[in-house]
Amino acid sequence: MVEQPTASIRRHSIAVRVTHWINAVCLLVLLMSGLQIFNAHPALYWGQASAFGRPILALTATGSDEAGIRGITQIFGHAFTTTGFLGASTGPGGQVWVRGFPSWLTIPSYQDLSTGRRWHFFFAWLLVLNGTAYLLYSLASGHLRRDLLPSRLQLGTIGHTVREHLLLRFPRGDEARHYNVLQKLTYLAVALVLLPLMVLTGLTMSPGMDAAFPELLTLFGGRQSARTIHFLVASGLVLFVVVHVAMVLLSGAWNNLRSMITGTYVLPGGAHAN
Repeated sequence: MVEQPTASIRRHSIAVRVTHWINAVCLLVLLMSGLQIFNAHPALYWGQASAFGRPILALTATGSDEAGIRGITQIFGHAFTTTGFLGASTGPGGQVWVRGFPSWLTIPSYQDLSTGRRWHFFFAWLLVLNGTAYLLYSLASGHLRRDLLPSRLQLGTIGHTVREHLLLRFPRGDEARHYNVLQKLTYLAVALVLLPLMVLTGLTMSPGMDAAFPELLTLFGGRQSARTIHFLVASGLVLFVVVHVAMVLLSGAWNNLRSMITGTYVLPGGAHAN
């Protein structure tokens, strides 16, 4: 079998690579510190005030001498036993503790709301600064228009691209030079919708920001609604990261990782170099 020629291209600029890894660290710390904050009151509501008797989501626990502590997750009034992960989980010394999310998912691992808030706020502002730098670079360099905005022709191939991904058939050769339409739409949704929404709902939960900008409460329908949206957006970002990492591994882990570290990407399946 004759080997196909390969070509290396410069796929990511240094600005994209640096902001990508800063974002990755920020999102990880924000998730873990955010779960620490959530554990202080592991329930979600809609509106301005907490309707304790009618939560949208609640991570609770029940206990008895016979059965021990049981973690219970309630979603719209429907209860599920989730002992070991949600509501009640094993803590230091192997003892079962009443916690919304387990200690290995929070920063710090022990229950400490004030420390969790300090971690969360520091990395939230770092994420904002980093995201602003990325957006300004993308506009100034043409990265947004050139690499992220899908063409009309690409938009017409969404169905085909979805089918190819479900069959784990990824672009090869010259087709792998650029992001496909699913990547472009997903990255745009994360950068221009989910992350700004995360920041705005986070600000809405601050009484000081509400006093300065009361329009935020009107926009999101109350502080508790903003908290619920904040949680849902965070869940959406976690889903994005899981799928993103899975695609990186399935389509060529080392090649993709190298391109985001050094910028160099080897076109799979043979291609012509520019």
